[in-house]
Amino acid sequence: MPFHCHKNLLFSMLFALISTAGFAKTTVTALKCEYQINPVGIGVVQPRLSWQIAATENNFVQQAYEIRVAETPGNFSGTGKLLWGTGKVNSSGSVNIPYGGPAAKPMQRVWWQVRIWDANNKATAWSESAYWEMGLLTGGDWKASWIRFGGEKDNLVSRPAHYFRKEFSLSKKVKSARVYVTALGLYELHINGKKVGNDLFTPGWTSYKNRIQYQTYDVTSMLSAKNAIGAIVGDGWYRGNIGFKGQRSYYGDKSALLAQLEVKYTDGSRETIATDTNWKATTGPILESDIYNGELYDARLELNGWDQTGFADSKWEGATVYDFTKSTLIAPQGVPVQAIHEIKPVKLIKTPKGESVLDMGQNMVGVVRLKVAGNSGDKVVVKFAEVLDKAGNFYTDNLRAAKCTDTYILKGGGEEVYQPLFTFHGFRFVKLEGLTSEPTLDQITGVVIHSAMTPTGSFACSDSLINQLQHNIQWGQKGNFVDVPTDCPQRDERLGWTGDAQVFSMTAAFNFDVAAFYTKWMKDFTADQLKSGRVPHVIPDVLNGGGGATAWADASIIVPWTVYQVYGDKRILAEQYNSMKAWVEYMHIRAGDKNLWMGDEHFGDWLAFASNSSSYPGATTEKDLIATAYYAHSSKLLSQIATILGKTEDATFYANLSAAVKKAFIDEFVTKNGRVVSHTQTGYSLALAFDLLPENLKKSSAEYLAADVKKMGHLTSGFVGTPLVCQTLTSIGRDDLAFMLLKRTKYPSWLYPVTQGATTIWERWDGQKPDGSFQDVGMNSFNHYAYGAIGEWLYKHVAGIDIDPQHPGYKHILMSPHPGGDLTKASAELNSVYGMIKSSWKLDKSHFVYDVTIPVNATATITLPHAELSKVMVNQLPLYGSKNFKSEQVKDATTVELGSGSYQFSYDSDLFLPQK
Repeated sequence: MPFHCHKNLLFSMLFALISTAGFAKTTVTALKCEYQINPVGIGVVQPRLSWQIAATENNFVQQAYEIRVAETPGNFSGTGKLLWGTGKVNSSGSVNIPYGGPAAKPMQRVWWQVRIWDANNKATAWSESAYWEMGLLTGGDWKASWIRFGGEKDNLVSRPAHYFRKEFSLSKKVKSARVYVTALGLYELHINGKKVGNDLFTPGWTSYKNRIQYQTYDVTSMLSAKNAIGAIVGDGWYRGNIGFKGQRSYYGDKSALLAQLEVKYTDGSRETIATDTNWKATTGPILESDIYNGELYDARLELNGWDQTGFADSKWEGATVYDFTKSTLIAPQGVPVQAIHEIKPVKLIKTPKGESVLDMGQNMVGVVRLKVAGNSGDKVVVKFAEVLDKAGNFYTDNLRAAKCTDTYILKGGGEEVYQPLFTFHGFRFVKLEGLTSEPTLDQITGVVIHSAMTPTGSFACSDSLINQLQHNIQWGQKGNFVDVPTDCPQRDERLGWTGDAQVFSMTAAFNFDVAAFYTKWMKDFTADQLKSGRVPHVIPDVLNGGGGATAWADASIIVPWTVYQVYGDKRILAEQYNSMKAWVEYMHIRAGDKNLWMGDEHFGDWLAFASNSSSYPGATTEKDLIATAYYAHSSKLLSQIATILGKTEDATFYANLSAAVKKAFIDEFVTKNGRVVSHTQTGYSLALAFDLLPENLKKSSAEYLAADVKKMGHLTSGFVGTPLVCQTLTSIGRDDLAFMLLKRTKYPSWLYPVTQGATTIWERWDGQKPDGSFQDVGMNSFNHYAYGAIGEWLYKHVAGIDIDPQHPGYKHILMSPHPGGDLTKASAELNSVYGMIKSSWKLDKSHFVYDVTIPVNATATITLPHAELSKVMVNQLPLYGSKNFKSEQVKDATTVELGSGSYQFSYDSDLFLPQK
């Protein structure tokens, strides 16, 4: 070959190598299916696929993608057969792309890969293979029978947990094995002496009369030639105490187990081991298990080796088949509850009453693992409290009827370790009764339990009290997101109150990935919603249909809307649309032709600040005003949702309805001078935030709001108004007042509980009064996240991370930091569906430094406060005149359009200095 040919070939190869090497740094990562990594046992027949992109270059936007799906990873190579492929799709979409191939069969696993193209039309390598696996899709897929323990005695307040077992042999080499399992009650599954999976409180809490989840576990590695499978079943939400006034067995009075083990052998044959009359059943050491009251465990009754082969079960009864439907069985769509981490007590307290109390240092939710030694029959009683009283004594009056007590009876013979199985408690302080010596710090461990949501957000600033507030918000969310978003985790309630979740939904989505969590919960809205469209107060409903309260029932619209905004999830809007529409139509009927929702019972601005003191007058906002405001707001949201879903007739109808309700609101509740009836912070915040005022009155109403806040010097709002007050004040240009409210440390305020040592958000502004006494024992939770909704404002406004409503899911980010309140720095991070977003600012007198990170395949508009374009530096170079950035002077701010990457802006402005 002539030299010049060698030379040309060499240059071609070198050029190709350089080009490929440069692009090889761009990879497709973090493949997810229905918000999960490699999910096993899903029930969505057209699951959605998402991915993120790792790229070293800035301003990277995906130009096209291709997905391919196959039955095995080997089919991706050569001429392997594909189940489905998109071909090259010109789109920057990388979130929630629906699978469009043939529906996967029950128990089938399919594999998928994706590759993308850049702006130069260069493709990445195919991603690593990921998969999803279907569960059992219909009742007909179940070969197992429901079984129960037939020897149960009736008329017990709390019944012993039931134990089930079966031994079986496998004669061939196992290729794979899955177990599908659920219960009426709560279960824990065991195979060959080991617990299956890490989940707790399975099958989870749903509207059991309509939907019962089952779980799927890959147990291939747990099996051998000879095997034992078993389960423990407790009362749980299904037939334990739930609701008020000692209500038990709301869903049914019989617990049961359903399990189906599917074994696939290497020779292609299959075998099924399923619950039937060949299983054995009995009771054991768990004599009582109740979510409210705790657990009674007698270690002398332990069944050592019950879940292993060779156990003598001749005294066990044959299981009884229970005739119960399988048509309501569904695969989970949420995230499981798990033991997330552990904490140790920080000190031992001797109370004035002489009791020894262990302080965990954190109001937490979960259980205590106890280490103890003693004689057979000795009894140790573990009691829980959130707070100590004014005198420093153990305080449990606010737990109401909930006993919140775990009792352990020792078997004797050395150190014993006990951890309850089917209960949880909300507590900071632990009292051990029955010990023969003083308790020690290493005697207990706090096991923190909540839904295994992925943490996504963080916020921090220069004020340590605000940082503690953020800590309290996140711990309040963890403690109350235990399969459903509950109001509180400690007393005889722990229900899915819709209003609390509604006002907190956006804050929740900053702190954790709640897409799957809310998707699961919203299905129970549909299940429990009445035919009239009325939405129960709590979901799942255990209050026998009571509902229809404004701001509470509106969670049926606002929570799916939040999921759409945060995750770009249109499917939740489509699947919840009929429910949303039914709720608006319920309001439509209740309001009548006058378009005013008047006279019905509502919770109103729940727990709004009130006092008999002349120094702190209370504030009561008319419930009719709140109801009509939410009627207008939800109708407007429904119109927007209808537009997104292509329902043009509905979009027009509900837009017109919302406009009509707005007019009625103005005529009924707003004077000609812009004064809103009730004249409260909540009233004005609703009117302004929901756009219920005519243009010519917005300014005067804003002035009324500002004047009231300035006059009072504190919040006067409750659950409904509080999330809106700071947002509304900043929208009318009164950051000074919003920061004043944020930084106030006296009662009532967000920081008052912090100064009192709170480690979670309180239910009431004055749960513990300045004199150390407590509020009404009938309703005084010290772990109640609703007032933590201020977190949304901290992330969005102070740190400056917000959603562009035209590009949901943070596809385009609006970043606008707001220094104020004498803060010298603030930062937030949010791991979005596209990747990590960072916003961090520092202020040194007049010098402002702002660091931002935009994830790959997303863009952002940055608004720099008090910034003169000609003085702004970006990455230490002048912004003005730069061809790399599109920037603009807008009044006293500078806006910059950014692509992916990390950037630092810096400049000086005298407007940051205190103004005279």
